[in-house]
Amino acid sequence: MEYFVAQGSVVREIWGKADTVLFIFAGAAAEFALNKAVDWLYFTGKLPADPLARLFSTVDYARQIVFAERPAAERAIDTIAAIHGAVEAKRGMAIPDWAYRDVLFLLVDYSIRSFEVLERPLTDAEKAEVYHVFRQVGARMGVPGLPITYQEWLPIRQLHLAQNLQHSRYTADLYQQYRRHLGGLRYELLLQAQRLVVPPRVRKMLKLGTRTWLPLLLPLYRQTQHLAVSKWAKAGLLPTAYKDRILALDYRPS
Repeated sequence: MEYFVAQGSVVREIWGKADTVLFIFAGAAAEFALNKAVDWLYFTGKLPADPLARLFSTVDYARQIVFAERPAAERAIDTIAAIHGAVEAKRGMAIPDWAYRDVLFLLVDYSIRSFEVLERPLTDAEKAEVYHVFRQVGARMGVPGLPITYQEWLPIRQLHLAQNLQHSRYTADLYQQYRRHLGGLRYELLLQAQRLVVPPRVRKMLKLGTRTWLPLLLPLYRQTQHLAVSKWAKAGLLPTAYKDRILALDYRPS
């Protein structure tokens, strides 16, 4: 039985915990709001109508790929490509190649950043493994211009951050939608998580600042994350509509 991602891979460790996935979600929510191609997500109307659902759909597809056998993972990737193709056909224009790369790149970056914030530093080999997995996804989708190695990807990721982000009316609207859908307390927690995981350029463009009290809680989190009280507290901080869905992100191999 061949899996798209090997069973002992650090990528499974990263994407197999709800806490880490939520931090990836937080980082993606910030960068999505700044991306110059975010108008594509507004074209269908799904993003402004329910930004949490739209971002979780990205997370759901990523996890399907990470934990599936290779044929099932490749079918999921092909489905993603077909969905985007249908949107392109409806709009009568193509999504820019760099926009596809941006999404892959942010999934790589926030996978690494989130795990390191919550768990431990990753080795260079583990970071390269994370990149390799998402590069396979992009290659299956036919995305051109993907760097071959993690080391080659690093400067290109910085170039994308410098060239492909802008603070626009979509940015402001998305953050208004985040607040509306999350409520005041959960929205503040989102900002706290974003301050920890986003790159400096994203933090500066969103005026997030650097002051956060989350690092004070991380030692306690690491000591209690396996206890039932941790799940109870986490459930109490999540929107009701998403509680079961998020708690189910804790992967339990069959």
